[in-house]
Amino acid sequence: MFSEILSFFGSLEKHPVLRMAILVGGLMLFWIIEGAVPLIAPQYKKSKWRHAGVNMLFTVIHLIIHTFLAIIIIVLSDWCKANEFGIVYRTNANIAGTIIISFLTLDFFGGWLVHITEHKIPFLWRFHVIHHSDNNVDVTTGLRHHPGESVLRGLFFFIAIVVSGAPMYAVMIFQTIIVLSTAFTHANISLPKRLDKLLSYIFVSPNMHKVHHHWKQPFTDSNYGAVLSIWDRLLGTFKRLDASQIRYGLDRYYANEKDEDIMSLMKSPFKKQHTGN
Repeated sequence: MFSEILSFFGSLEKHPVLRMAILVGGLMLFWIIEGAVPLIAPQYKKSKWRHAGVNMLFTVIHLIIHTFLAIIIIVLSDWCKANEFGIVYRTNANIAGTIIISFLTLDFFGGWLVHITEHKIPFLWRFHVIHHSDNNVDVTTGLRHHPGESVLRGLFFFIAIVVSGAPMYAVMIFQTIIVLSTAFTHANISLPKRLDKLLSYIFVSPNMHKVHHHWKQPFTDSNYGAVLSIWDRLLGTFKRLDASQIRYGLDRYYANEKDEDIMSLMKSPFKKQHTGN
């Protein structure tokens, strides 16, 4: 059974339709749940479908870019295996150890580190602003990334593979979990506070990530984690804010009334940023 699971994830990269089904299935599941138990009443410019259409366009572009990046991911993973390069080979980790080491490394570099880097370097922040400019955070916001940001995230993911030596089955386990986690943490769902708090001790929970989307700093500059919350807790970037106080969007850098203007969003990194309140 265990070997069959490893075989499934080891070959998952070769089955794009199945991977797409996992992504779409996760989006649809949380789309339904957030409609039933919303955390914050949305105020869409026109409709939820129009809002979703804008975000899904960015998602499609992100997936196209990732398709090309996946070729490099496979090459790097195979190179690490052939040369026994990376932490998993240095430590002679067994299968369970390999999965854990790979997951932690990929989540740190491809989740927390790239995210905080985007917030700290002004030029990179210009691209990441597109993600934060959404005034109605929901399940479709998760992959709302400017194409330039998608490439940057890919570069950090490459580094994580080389550092960890992650084999393809470990890479695909992580990528499957992060896709579902991204949908979960961005979904506009109301969880019982105790459950959300309990989850946030190890994993990024919906309320924890919504704090990151609050329109004012320092809350915007907190809770950078993708799947695991341990990096924010260990490195001092964890913050709490009651859901009733959260307001999405940005108090500067990008005009909130243009959060669904596709052309403005695409051009935004190359323009002078909005600095008003």
